[in-house]
Amino acid sequence: MKTWNLDALYPGYESKEFKDAIENIKSLIEEADRFASTLQEDADPLPTIKQYIDLSARLRSSFLRAFGFVNLSLATDAQDETSNSWMNRMQQLSSQTTQFNTKFAKWLPTVENLDALIESDATLKEYEYYLKRIVDRSQYVLSDKEETVISKLTQTGSSAWSQLQGLLTSILEVEYKDEKVTLPDIRNKAHSRDPEVRKEAFYSEIAAYKKIEQSVAFSLNSIKGEVNEIVRMRGFESALDEAVYDSRMKRETLDALIETMREHLPMFRKYLKRKAEVLGHKSGKLPWYDLFAPLGKSESEFSIDEAMKYVIKNFRSFGDDLADLAERAYDEEWIDFTPRSGKRGGAFCFNLHPIKQSRILTNFEGSFSNVITLAHELGHAYHGDRIFNESILNASYTMPVAETASTLCETIVKKAALGDSEGDEQLFILEQSLMGTTQVIVDILSRFIFEKSVFEEREATPLSVDRLKTMMVDAQKAAYGDAIQEDTFHPYMWINKPHYYRGSLSFYNFPYAFGLLFAKGIYAIYQEKGSDFVEDIDNLLQKTGKMDVEEVADLINIDVTQKAFWEGSMKVIKEEIDLFLKLTD
Repeated sequence: MKTWNLDALYPGYESKEFKDAIENIKSLIEEADRFASTLQEDADPLPTIKQYIDLSARLRSSFLRAFGFVNLSLATDAQDETSNSWMNRMQQLSSQTTQFNTKFAKWLPTVENLDALIESDATLKEYEYYLKRIVDRSQYVLSDKEETVISKLTQTGSSAWSQLQGLLTSILEVEYKDEKVTLPDIRNKAHSRDPEVRKEAFYSEIAAYKKIEQSVAFSLNSIKGEVNEIVRMRGFESALDEAVYDSRMKRETLDALIETMREHLPMFRKYLKRKAEVLGHKSGKLPWYDLFAPLGKSESEFSIDEAMKYVIKNFRSFGDDLADLAERAYDEEWIDFTPRSGKRGGAFCFNLHPIKQSRILTNFEGSFSNVITLAHELGHAYHGDRIFNESILNASYTMPVAETASTLCETIVKKAALGDSEGDEQLFILEQSLMGTTQVIVDILSRFIFEKSVFEEREATPLSVDRLKTMMVDAQKAAYGDAIQEDTFHPYMWINKPHYYRGSLSFYNFPYAFGLLFAKGIYAIYQEKGSDFVEDIDNLLQKTGKMDVEEVADLINIDVTQKAFWEGSMKVIKEEIDLFLKLTD
């Protein structure tokens, strides 16, 4: 078992460093309150804006470091009382900054000739996008009192419901072959070579969800209900409209993406049906529990050391900076690798701008799929390393571009692995790649359809467990179509995906599809231009915190509002599917 080391943040909750950090945050909040209380319409704009920038940067840095320590501690031990207590206190401290930010957001649009003022001063020019975004966002900002109340109530509302879902899924005991295992353990068995293991694990997982279905359904209803009320108060037509706005992208970009995904579903269904044939399913349809069944053969079972060496070697083919970053992450113990009770499932990367490091959580058990997940999360860390070159206020990138570096790193490792293999080994690696791609296009589309339906129906009434299960299956049918065996759809997929349970971040699904297709398009250009293009990619990643999505894409002459780009990326996937069909003919 290899766990991450958080000492670079703080030695512990009782350490002098952590206690001093909390006192510093409190002091900064008091300073921010004094600033907000003296903010008048006739305030001298230049020094006032500079003071806000300075205060905001110091507050964000101090808070992110302390919050990161608490959040990461909680991620590996959901039942730890101290971490849970501190999470509550961090949320309280965060809510105390609401008045400071709200008053400034109301004041800044009143500044006359703001554009000229920004052009006249180097500091303001550095934060031009940040400031103009505040002005634009002000149309959705409520009164000081309303914003403060919302901030406080979400602590015992959506944030608390989110923590409940995280807790219940992290401690859920799944009964499997006379033993009790964790949810990540049972879900990892979907990759087993033994068909009976895959099938039994699937039905054990489904049975386990019954223990927590009512509680998690209550959480989902509460979060989506809260979001519906707040977005309506702010003036958005829907939660989706807010999600697109917060993603700093145009609706026409999302529409082009989703439409392209829908149009290309037949080629994914062709792949899934062929997989069903190879696995011997006479119906020609794939049972859900065989979605991740490995095909071909690979002798590769990776230890943690072997996985890291494999990833680093293939990263080196792209560039030394990427490989060196991965080596640093391993050597400095940024990664918490293995599953255990109380640790959350899945994987994530947390960029920590104040210390110019990241922390990565995985549930590694040695499969090639786990290696790809590791590459994905290290890609997020690489993005963080690029963005750390910007000031902290210019380092907040949105979800669609957040998946760019991670998916690019996946592609690098997959392509290298394919190039080094042949025969059954090649089939194995190719199919592993297609499994992941199918999840990010087909399954993500089902999640998008499901979440959109939940938000719409939640407007009228809370949704029962049975209704949520039906909606989930309907969404899966819309995406997977006749490629999946009718009686094996997964009615509880809404329980184990934490993305649905974020009150401040709705529709955390389409960004994955954006990231995959955007990254494949970028990789195709990289293959044409070679190592000279790496500098352009690094520049793109660094600028993601201070540009809209369309502007970021334009840095490398890509127009993401047009289906032509997305269709070009889909052609890259079609080539892989065609190769799969040829190898399995």
